Amino acid sequence: MTAPIPARTFARTSAVSCLALLLSGCFLTPGTFTSELMINDDGRFAYSYDGEISILGVGQLAEMGAAAGEDEFEAEPCYDGDGDERDCSAAELSQQRDDWEANAPAREMERAQQAQMVKLMLGEVDLSDPEKVAEFARKLERQEGWNTVTYREDGLFEVSYRLDGQLTHDFLFPVIEGFPMPGAFVQVYRRDGNVVRVEAPGFSGGASGPAGGMGSFGQLMGMASQAAPKDAEGPKMPKIAPIDGQFRIVTNATILANNTDEGPVATPTGYVLSWRIDQQTDSSPTALIQLQQ
Repeated sequence: MTAPIPARTFARTSAVSCLALLLSGCFLTPGTFTSELMINDDGRFAYSYDGEISILGVGQLAEMGAAAGEDEFEAEPCYDGDGDERDCSAAELSQQRDDWEANAPAREMERAQQAQMVKLMLGEVDLSDPEKVAEFARKLERQEGWNTVTYREDGLFEVSYRLDGQLTHDFLFPVIEGFPMPGAFVQVYRRDGNVVRVEAPGFSGGASGPAGGMGSFGQLMGMASQAAPKDAEGPKMPKIAPIDGQFRIVTNATILANNTDEGPVATPTGYVLSWRIDQQTDSSPTALIQLQQ
């Protein structure tokens, strides 16, 4: 029988895992929201998003990654030939400590590299600095589509976004000037033959989101938070707003495929596809739409 991972070890491992996901680009997550994508059969489109967007506690995650492994030595469990946990011998404990101390330089170098990667990826955004938060909000509002960006607390922004145009190219939301591409909430791809594929990987509570899922990130953070001792010192797990929203596609074009529960709902001007999104949503919304030939 395999022994459970000690709480402190799991919390430290989770901190590093969360930081690895962050460095892959998934540092934005939706909270409570409503979102709609209108696609006309002549290629005109309009996209809207109203609600919360969380920027993960970047500085806090960096601190957690840097702090991982800095604790005092903690022995790993030992097992007998049948895989059952047993008491470690003095020699085994001594060897574990020697190995842990020998790996200290490598751990320190890895922490320094992780901290530098966070800095390079996110520039000077520091959610603990009101001036930098305001500067970030102004930067977003300078971009077309971001009508209002209001900071609330704990990395949570309230936004209103509107953008329309002609689908002569692919479309992604969100896109932030000067930032490496974060995990997209919504992706619209043009295919040959005037076919459009819509995916919303960010609108999922399961494993279908970018880099293994926004939801899997939240689940990992939640488990780590629960596993961490209540009196543990050091950086605390960042708060992540739970996903809770509604996504709709409104179109008068031909719907070739979709993964809604109810299927297309007819309206006087076309069809509506609707998805209710929460933390139990395993599959992200997808649809395939045929425009005019």
